[in-house]
Amino acid sequence: MYLDSKMNESIRKVEAAREANMKLDPRRMTAEEKENLLKTFHPDYREDQFVSLRIGPNKGEKVPTELAALLEGKSRMDGLTVDLTKPDYEADVLIIGGGGAGCSAAIEANENGASVLVVTKLRVGDANTMMAEGGIQAADKPNDSPAQHFLDAFGGGHFAAQKDLLYKLVTEAPEAIQWLSKLGVEFDKAPDGTMITTHGGGTSRKRMHAAKDYSGAEIMRTLRDEVLNRGIPVVDFTSAIELIKDENGRCAGAVLMNMETKELMVAKAKTVILATGGAGRLHYQGFPTSNHYGATADGLVLAYRAGARLLYPDTLQYHPTGAAFPAQIYGALVTEKVRSVGAMLVNANGEVFMNPLETRDVSAASIIRECTERGNGVATPEGYAVWLDTPMIEAKHGAGTIEKRIPAMMRMFAKHGIDIRKEPILVYPTLHYQNGGLKISANGQTDIENLYAAGEVVGGIHGRNRLMGNSLLDIIVFGRNAGKEASEKAKTVQVGELTLSHLSTYNTLRAEAGIDDDKMSPQLLPDYVRKENRGK
Repeated sequence: MYLDSKMNESIRKVEAAREANMKLDPRRMTAEEKENLLKTFHPDYREDQFVSLRIGPNKGEKVPTELAALLEGKSRMDGLTVDLTKPDYEADVLIIGGGGAGCSAAIEANENGASVLVVTKLRVGDANTMMAEGGIQAADKPNDSPAQHFLDAFGGGHFAAQKDLLYKLVTEAPEAIQWLSKLGVEFDKAPDGTMITTHGGGTSRKRMHAAKDYSGAEIMRTLRDEVLNRGIPVVDFTSAIELIKDENGRCAGAVLMNMETKELMVAKAKTVILATGGAGRLHYQGFPTSNHYGATADGLVLAYRAGARLLYPDTLQYHPTGAAFPAQIYGALVTEKVRSVGAMLVNANGEVFMNPLETRDVSAASIIRECTERGNGVATPEGYAVWLDTPMIEAKHGAGTIEKRIPAMMRMFAKHGIDIRKEPILVYPTLHYQNGGLKISANGQTDIENLYAAGEVVGGIHGRNRLMGNSLLDIIVFGRNAGKEASEKAKTVQVGELTLSHLSTYNTLRAEAGIDDDKMSPQLLPDYVRKENRGK
């Protein structure tokens, strides 16, 4: 229920144009049009929001200002000591992070006979995986192929993806779907048992597999249950605040901190897997975020300080459709599936201004342009937005389609008096995904021997833009891969004397670069303290 008179006036224009808009097939933009649009309106191109790193493996490269402060920040170990000779935990494989990638890795490492320890700063399953809605891609239908999936993703990522990683992603996708199905994920299926697949932005085939519009939650539920049923040890509400190496420079564990008591502990391991997720809760450029509470770039900070290189740290994904009204759900994800089943984006005048299935970066930039340069946005308490005309879905496919295909979305808005079957919803880009991250090889290892990474903490898989459904896929493919590789490597590892000497090296670099601020990193939790109350 929209009480604002101007919003309701705009809704009437949307309703009046709906029948005509449904007949439209807006053309896709040319490559040149996309390039010009992105350079002008996408947040990744705002030079004043980036700085060059002064120290570390990526010195001289630009990163968001908020991330730079953490990468160049002081270690939380500064002034503290731990006894590295008396570990509190020992395992073959230490997994830092309890989301989809971490759990997938734990299952496969356990399957390979390794002793596994999962450490997570919240609870197992509290992760961006849980927030994913639309689905997971896999080319497993007769009219599709991994080759076609590769071309879609490579082009959608501006031809910047690390080809060996993308090849692994698409070729192992069909088996990943079967693995999840065998574990118990309830994918949407036709009466004959065939999996239902739909389009996503930038896809040339219908290859999106979903569980209604809570696909990530269903996958996370299944993975979490498998980890717990296997009896894999999980230490929750405990953060990794520093990686530990051995005397030979190989990763050999982590310093842990209990989030409540602040007690420090040592975990020793033959191999370590970082599965710490993204960075949305840093709120780059002041954007709202669809991310889970714990997404504060911890893994990037830990690995970078230890000497691991980042790939494309300057590129983020702003999901084009974050909820823009009401304020209680500002920034919450409105799944791309809403568009793939028939809704279109329209401006305040009821006009369709783009093809509904452009890639996410192009869609986000188009919305920003509509609200700024063209002045066709709808005023909201938080700024401006455009309409996502959800009533189109049932006008096209019949009553009951929304409740059947996107029930969680319907419930989220219904809590605030908005019936998306009858009323359009207001959306604006929300900070969604960390395209850049740690550079890894095809076996999942970073630049540091025995340090592996999987999930959103990794860069290069998707290039400079990610297609819908490829993130849930990459946490499975690369989570499983890291679990297999790290557990196999652990069979031959002899850990040397544990050391934190890399911290001294980093402190020297900070001093030489004239960095003397007291910013502690990793951040661990988002900073929502009002500026006037800080220090009180």
